[in-house]
Formats: sequence, C-alpha cells, structure tokens
Amino acid sequence: MGAWDVRENEMTSRGAEWRGPKRAPRNWPAIVMFAVTTAAAFTIFPWYAVTYGFAPVTWLVFVLFMLATGMSITGGYHRLWSHRAYAAHPIVEWFYLLFGAMALQNSVFCWAAQHRFHHRFIDDVDNDPYAIGRGFWFAHIGWMLRDYPGARVGDFSNIEDLQRNPRLRFQHRHYLAIALGMNVAAPLLAGWLVGDVWGCLLLAGLLRLVLNHHFTFFINSLAHLWGRRPYTRDNTARDNDLVALITYGEGYHNFHHQFQWDYRNGVRWWQFDPTKWLIASLSWVRLTYGLKRVPEFRIQRAMLARQFERLQQSIEQRRRQGRLVALTALIEQERVMFAATLGEFRQLQAERFDAVRRQLADQWRGSEVRERLQALEKALRAQRRRVRLLRLQVA
Repeated sequence: MGAWDVRENEMTSRGAEWRGPKRAPRNWPAIVMFAVTTAAAFTIFPWYAVTYGFAPVTWLVFVLFMLATGMSITGGYHRLWSHRAYAAHPIVEWFYLLFGAMALQNSVFCWAAQHRFHHRFIDDVDNDPYAIGRGFWFAHIGWMLRDYPGARVGDFSNIEDLQRNPRLRFQHRHYLAIALGMNVAAPLLAGWLVGDVWGCLLLAGLLRLVLNHHFTFFINSLAHLWGRRPYTRDNTARDNDLVALITYGEGYHNFHHQFQWDYRNGVRWWQFDPTKWLIASLSWVRLTYGLKRVPEFRIQRAMLARQFERLQQSIEQRRRQGRLVALTALIEQERVMFAATLGEFRQLQAERFDAVRRQLADQWRGSEVRERLQALEKALRAQRRRVRLLRLQVA
C-alpha cells in the first residue's frame, strides 16, 4: 500500500479550537433505525445463518444488491449529483435514485447538500457536517444521531442545480415510500423468485443495509484518519486502499478532495475503482457522457509539490552534517527545474487563451502543442523519481 502518513497530533487550527460536543436535540428516527438494524444484524441474522443457512443463489442476490445500492451512492449520489463529474441518461438516473433510496442514506437533495458543505468547510468543526476534528465516532455516525447546527439539515441553498431535475424532485417528495418499498418489497420479490424469502430478507435486506451504511461512513471517518496524502496536506483526507476496496473506489480520498470534479477517484490504472469503471463502461453505450478528467499535468504537479514538502520535512527532521550539505545543491537544482517546468506550462496556457481569443483553438490543439504538453508531463514524472531518490538519501 506504500508509505502511510501518520496522523498528526494536532488537528487543523480550526479543529484544535473545538472543546467538546455541543448539546443538540436527538435525532430519534436515525437512532432507532441504527439501533434496530444493528441489533438484528448481531442477533437474528447469525441465529438464522446457523440454524438454516443460506443457499448460494441467496448469496448472489446479496452481492447484486450490495453492488446496486453501494454504487448508486458512489456513482450517483456522490460523483454524478454532488460533484457533477459527468452526466447520465435518465435510465441511469432512475436506477441510482431507486437503489440509492434502498441504501437508506436520505434523498439526493439531503445527501448532496450536506456533502457539498463538507467540501466547502472541510475540517471546520462548526460548519463541516461530519468534521473529523470532533473525533472518529462523530465523523462516522455521531453527526447523524443529533440535530447539530453544522449538519445544516434542510439547507438546500447549495443545490439549486439539482432542484431543477424533476427526477430528483420526485425522489425527494416520495423518498420514504421509495425507501420502504425498495428495502422490503425488493428483497421479498427476490426471495420469492429464488425460493428463499426469509434468507433474502435477512441477507440481501438486513445485512446488506448495515454493511452499506458502515462502508460508506468509513469515508467520513477512517479515510480522514489513516492513509497517504500524495496530493495535498491542506486537509485531513487520505488515500486508503483498504477503504477503497469496500467502498467501490471511494477510498482515494486525498485525490478526491484535491480534484473533486474528476469522475475518477482511483486515478491510476492499477487502483481499485469499480465506480470509475462503471461510469466509463456506460459511456461506451452513451448512457453516461461529459466525463470530467483532471489534466495529467495538474496531477503530476500536485504530486511533485507534495514530494518537495516531504523532502523538506525529512531535511528538518534529520539534519546530517556533510552528507546533507552535499545533497543541498541537488535539491535546489530540482526546485529550479520544477519552477522552470511550471513556467513553461503557464506559457503554454497563455498561448492557449490567446488562441481561443483569436478563434484559433483548432490550430492550438495541433500535434505540436500536444507534444509540448506531453513533454512537460514526462519531465514531471522523471523529476518525481529523482526527488523520491533524494528523499531516501536524506532519510
């Protein structure tokens, strides 16, 4: 999984100012729902599993429902509507709306509004709905158990774009009926079809719901505490391969908070991101379109800048007379080269804007310009390897 960043002893300056939970009214519907489903998952489910067991086809239904509900949250609620990272055909939207309601994480309006506040006020203990600065439990589930002002329940001021979508309005108005129907009728129907009604209710209904809840909640809690920060240290979000494995690719959270409008979270080909693969696959049959991608140069620039930060930290932590002096010139040389590469990129962007202004965009996109940009990206990749070796020598 690579080198892991250790969580700092201190939180952000805003987080450090927080002194304890503010009293707020209890959210009894959420408390009852989590208490009942968790208690049943730890009692009724294991009793039935030991007493009767589950047929292979019932496990298949469980897996299909897990994928449908989980990826309706990641691909629909999150990447499609919260961040507008791509657009989707109404058929895809209806699928997300139905199975997203089955996940019992509220309507798209409520989910996306709070998530956008999370990105806007990341790590602000008063305004981030699930700020990690208030502790693991609060970020994981505690923020839903009381009506905290920071959660901004019912504040839809930041989702005016979503409120214009009639399908989202329908789901919001009829959310309770849709959620109950999907969580009861869908497992019942599946159980009737495969001949195992109680098995599907407990496995594809109950266990699936509890697991989907906590897998999603790990993004707000664990992915802000444990993992790597290869792109930015400006917030607590981490890239966590384990969390990515159970959340269909959402665990690459440091990348996401740095480049939130990219439809990918696992930006590298080898990173586990089924949500990205689903969105890209649907684009081949024109069910998704307008997929947004961060330019590779910006990604490489962020990673190299972060490497320079880590190199500086290593220098400050382990100053070695003689050896460090010998490396100082090489480090400074790399900084100069980095600045020069950024200068070339800014010049390239200036030429692009000038071409657009002069209505020569097609000419600007010619092969020569692409070759110049690819050369800059290649230079950053090569420099990242050199800086990594310098850091190893300093350490």
